[in-house]
Amino acid sequence: MSERKAYFVGGGIGSMAAAFFLIRDAHFDGKNIKIFEDLKIAGGSCDGATTGALTGNGSVEKGFLCRGGRMLNAPIYECLHEMFRDIPSIREPGKSVAQEITDFNEVMITHANSRVVDLYGCRLDVDTMGFTHRDRMQLLALTEADEDKMGTSIISDWFSPEFFKTNFWWMWATTFAFQPWHSAAELKRYMVRFMHEFPRIETLAGVERTPMSQYDSLILPLQKWLEAHNVAVDFGCTVEDVQMDEANHKLTAKTIQYVKDGKKCTVLLNPQDLLFIQNGSMTDSYTQGSWKEPAKFDFSQQKSFQVWDKLAERHEGLGNAKPFIANPLESVWQSFTVTMKNKDLFQAFTDYQKNEPGTGALMTFKDSNWFMSIVIPYQPHFGGQDKDTQVFWGYGLSPNKISNYVHKSMFDCTGEEIFYELCQHCRIHPKLVHDVVNIPCIMPYITAQFMPRVRSDRPLPKPKNAVNFGFISQFVEIPRDTVFTVEYSVRAAQTAVYALCNIKRKIPKINRHDLRPSILVKTVKKAYQGETGTLWQKQHKKCNFCKLAKLVVASAAVGGNGYLIKDKILVKSQNIFYKYKKNHYRIQKLLNNVNKILMQLFCFQIQKQVFTQVLLNFQCNLYNLAIETNNLK
Repeated sequence: MSERKAYFVGGGIGSMAAAFFLIRDAHFDGKNIKIFEDLKIAGGSCDGATTGALTGNGSVEKGFLCRGGRMLNAPIYECLHEMFRDIPSIREPGKSVAQEITDFNEVMITHANSRVVDLYGCRLDVDTMGFTHRDRMQLLALTEADEDKMGTSIISDWFSPEFFKTNFWWMWATTFAFQPWHSAAELKRYMVRFMHEFPRIETLAGVERTPMSQYDSLILPLQKWLEAHNVAVDFGCTVEDVQMDEANHKLTAKTIQYVKDGKKCTVLLNPQDLLFIQNGSMTDSYTQGSWKEPAKFDFSQQKSFQVWDKLAERHEGLGNAKPFIANPLESVWQSFTVTMKNKDLFQAFTDYQKNEPGTGALMTFKDSNWFMSIVIPYQPHFGGQDKDTQVFWGYGLSPNKISNYVHKSMFDCTGEEIFYELCQHCRIHPKLVHDVVNIPCIMPYITAQFMPRVRSDRPLPKPKNAVNFGFISQFVEIPRDTVFTVEYSVRAAQTAVYALCNIKRKIPKINRHDLRPSILVKTVKKAYQGETGTLWQKQHKKCNFCKLAKLVVASAAVGGNGYLIKDKILVKSQNIFYKYKKNHYRIQKLLNNVNKILMQLFCFQIQKQVFTQVLLNFQCNLYNLAIETNNLK
């Protein structure tokens, strides 16, 4: 395909991944691929560099800036790992990027020792989730809900106010940046996709980190690979519009209109050419401050959303940008990046967290009015960071609220004031504070992808009526996958390229850990652990209901030996029934369902997925009943 050209609006990791797939799988010549990027640096939201580097005037003396932080997860980042197995590491010759990340995480094992801290500096025991029975049942109902019927419902529609004071919410919200007013459908997807991480959410043991910042460890190796294949990136280009022709209910991209150095330019697409559009960016309208100046909350520059919004207004089937950008006060949060040449000060923070740098993941200050968290990464974290410089990153989910110590909103605070607030929470003595820079960064649309929406608001990576174009971003629709992950961008890229180029190679499937019986057992065990779930305490290890429930869930994973487990379940059911039949008539109704469910399973009359969901509901009913009948044993 030496004459066929491909153009990209936006130079984020999604566009870079799509260029990779065009070369590797569609056999494009790299010199026929061109990326238009507004910033002076590639990688989009997957950044990490010296302050000012995004606009071309960075220096180490000004401090480093990382607008956001990204945690990887090997079991479900299928497309990301598959791509980076073919990208060479630039730090360790002879290894792929994927292997470099795997090796690093085998040494730097994540286990948060201070996941949640209160206002008094006490590290909370968050091994239990703090659920009530209502919370458990509502979570179960959410995971089983039909997403299309959920519509634009928000998380707080599904749960009581007390739910948002649980250990679970403090950890889940800060790990994934959820707010009570965010889409319930997105929380459902996260609960299902990350179910394997729920049993260990208090340590974040499943988190994978890159050896350095994601820009240094992911973007740079990918960029060098693309440059070696002669892919061109045109920095400082702002695409303002894309013109399309519509005929016979089909859309064909015809022109790209952009501005560079104040000059308006147009690219004419030939019939065989392809166009990939980044329809929205979570870091649009970001602003950064300094040690002495606050960042400004300015949401007027919606550059990446504007192109999408224009297209969606002119043509059907291209989604709807408005739900995601209508209320920046509900999609904003503020991050900060601390750079210091002060080993004693850095050691004071690591001592407080009780983790070596790179092993602690998030530490959340639950009573912080800003709902603040920090991450202390392995050092060095940035390219160009010398051995005498230390860095770490943090963010506040509630930057509009008045803080505990400086008594200002985070929006109004300088980097110095934000750092002072953090030092108070960490009990750091002011005498230690010197040779430090803190760069605040406000991102009005950082969680725009979590805003309430319906499925049709997000276009498909290749819309049904598209002839030669596709969308790549966090704002496309990929069933069952979760936004706000690097994986989502890469999967969107691979999906769009394969659809437009008719590639037969299979895209890595979305792993369904929520259908694994062992994960289901661990999840329910975790949900019932603690004061409000005494079933799993030591004195109840021999509970007949526990044994029965485990056997029932185990039956979903067996093949030819299923009948043996079925017989065990039936025997256990009968024993429980005869022991308690005089006390609880409900037991008979529940246990009678066991026969029906098992007969359907082993006669292959219901799908395994349906069966597993039925079992999870049945199991929770058993646990509740076990608690009620505990005194009868």
